[in-house]
Amino acid sequence: MSDQLVTLSTLSTEQSDPRYSRIDRLPTDQVARLMNAADTAVPAAVAEVIPEISAAVDAVVARMKAGGRLFYVGAGTSGRLAVLDASECPPTFGTDPELVQGVIAGGTPALTRSVEGAEDDHAGGAAALRERGVGALDAVVGVSASGRAPFVLGALAEASRRGALTVGLSCNAATPLSAAALHPIEVIVGPEVVTGSTRLKAGTAQKLVLNMISTIAMVKLGRTYGNTMIEVSAMNSKLADRAARMVSDITGAALSAARSALEAAGWHVKVAVLMIEHGLDAGGARLLLERHGDRLEAALEAAKQVRGA
Repeated sequence: MSDQLVTLSTLSTEQSDPRYSRIDRLPTDQVARLMNAADTAVPAAVAEVIPEISAAVDAVVARMKAGGRLFYVGAGTSGRLAVLDASECPPTFGTDPELVQGVIAGGTPALTRSVEGAEDDHAGGAAALRERGVGALDAVVGVSASGRAPFVLGALAEASRRGALTVGLSCNAATPLSAAALHPIEVIVGPEVVTGSTRLKAGTAQKLVLNMISTIAMVKLGRTYGNTMIEVSAMNSKLADRAARMVSDITGAALSAARSALEAAGWHVKVAVLMIEHGLDAGGARLLLERHGDRLEAALEAAKQVRGA
């Protein structure tokens, strides 16, 4: 047995849980209940590391406010989750696709099938960040359930060398990934229902943490108003309806008026809100937003003060 296999056998995510040793002989509903019960432990494990998550998010936001980007790097399931979270930022928060990027070992083909050897390519992880020009203003989150995927470790080493902020998200204790990161996050979920299948509890834990990182960062960057997605891109009828409801809820205007304002505003929610609230045309609303850092709350307050003067 190689040293790597000996090391992997000690990881909590690689242990076999005797409670699930006979799942191949159980009826479907019983297996489903066992899996559901196992999954309930995941949010509690995430809750244990909220301080570490919060510190990492604040550090990421500081870099992004200074003009930096956010990169997620992973392999296998972790990489797919990384790319998923990054790809959902533009439609949800109206961000430039370059602002939050997901990097997966093996590239685009690895999103739908396993790419042999990609996870073990330490140099490939470093090269992926060099290709993207990662620099000192950027933040790099390495995602690996085991905490020792060479591709991810190579990426974090390169990120550190370039002065980027580094975060390590794993599901085991005292991992090499944690040692390599300025902000280690270890969500200890324990053995999986199917031994070693870290797409299960570990994958769920990683998805929950990635949700927190991207969502809280966008909230802190002013890309929501309260809990509304005011930067949503109205790319289809569902999102157009959602945008109209947002404008209506914020301003109290009828849906028809909200939709008319959105059409005049080029479907920009913040512009439409300011048009309705302060009787501005689209150009005036955009100018007001620009003067207040594109933050709706600040623009609304400034307009109120002018009207009250």
